[in-house]
Amino acid sequence: MVSAGRIRAIVRRTPILILAVGVLMVAAASAFHTPAMAQEEQSRGWSLRDLLFPRRSERIEPPLDIQKARPKAKTRKSKPRLPAVPQTPIVEKTPDARVVLVVGDFMASGLGEGLDTAFAENAGVRIAVRSNGSSGFVRDDFYNWPEQIKTLIETEKPSVVVVMLGSNDRQQMKVGDVREQPRSENWTKEYERRTDALGKAIAEAKVPFLWVGMPAFRLPKMTSDMLAFNDIYRSAAEKHGGEFVDVWDGFVDENGAFVTTGPDINGQAVRLRSDDGINVSKAGKRKLAFYTEKSLAKILGLAAPGSVTTVSAPAGAPVEAPDRRAASA
Repeated sequence: MVSAGRIRAIVRRTPILILAVGVLMVAAASAFHTPAMAQEEQSRGWSLRDLLFPRRSERIEPPLDIQKARPKAKTRKSKPRLPAVPQTPIVEKTPDARVVLVVGDFMASGLGEGLDTAFAENAGVRIAVRSNGSSGFVRDDFYNWPEQIKTLIETEKPSVVVVMLGSNDRQQMKVGDVREQPRSENWTKEYERRTDALGKAIAEAKVPFLWVGMPAFRLPKMTSDMLAFNDIYRSAAEKHGGEFVDVWDGFVDENGAFVTTGPDINGQAVRLRSDDGINVSKAGKRKLAFYTEKSLAKILGLAAPGSVTTVSAPAGAPVEAPDRRAASA
């Protein structure tokens, strides 16, 4: 029979035995741990729970190499190339080239560009544009054309003068001490006097000249005023031996209404005017010039540039436009 003292000794030693057995079990389990698990255990630290209830090794799956599908590159549709615009060859002008002096407002500037293109291949003709974009007959305090034209003719010594002026003149004009309303009786009389003075100044310089009329504009009232102005310009030109060039039909439709797009000098439909309904496009400038080419060629003793004798206009409009004085009466 086991004595009570021996039993107490066994009881005291039991925890130690259990602890020893636990240590042996942990050691055996750790031998089978993967390096990854051992590293994890190290990082987590050790506790009594780990000793008594060891964790099962977890299987670490290698990360899947998942490649995201790349979006397919969008194929860009190539836009059809527009046909190249033929470049006008630049010909050096001869020292004795005859000068075409173009004067007037911003419309004259556009006309000059068109003429420069028209005569670009003619070494014997030089286009000299001496315009003032904001000028007119009304504000002679700003720019006095009857006076300025004398100096310009003396300086440039032109063979012919081309006038295009009046698009800025729809405004009050000071006559004496009174500001007269546009196209009132007194306004019109003074306007006729000033345009006549310009025609007279050119005639006295003994230089042939062309007076190019205004085209239609988008605003109906402005168009109506331009028709009336053109009658005055025609009278001033013809009175002093000049020729009036009517461009009206080239910038209206068959009903006489303003058009933004119309036939160019080759009969192709193009944009002739800018969005403001006032300025002209490159094709419009060339068309303005086209109306003057026949008369210029006659004065200069040349064949018209490109041997063209007719102008492309809506509804087969003739080059020689009819007299419009009756229409505006």
